[in-house]
Amino acid sequence: MRKADIVANIADKTGVAKVDVLVALETFFKEVKGSLAEGENVYIRGFGSFVVKKRAKKVGRHIQENRSIVIPEHFIPSFKPAKIFVEQVKDKVTSLPNEENAD
Repeated sequence: MRKADIVANIADKTGVAKVDVLVALETFFKEVKGSLAEGENVYIRGFGSFVVKKRAKKVGRHIQENRSIVIPEHFIPSFKPAKIFVEQVKDKVTSLPNEENAD
């Protein structure tokens, strides 16, 4: 599902114009990104948490030059779903669309 599909579904279910739904959705994304950029986590009860995680300094490899490089400590955004969200997915999803044709 793409953002356009989400906008269309919300507009159909609520009767709100697609353009208004898109503005609200874009504003939500902007607020979440802004909060995370400032180091502030976002918690949405029943859905999940958008959090900032710290990655420790480590040594990696530059494969083309065959040498070690130091990757400095850095922070990344992460999403942790709520327990109720995880349970809903476990209960309803039996297979993924890409796995049906794998055999």
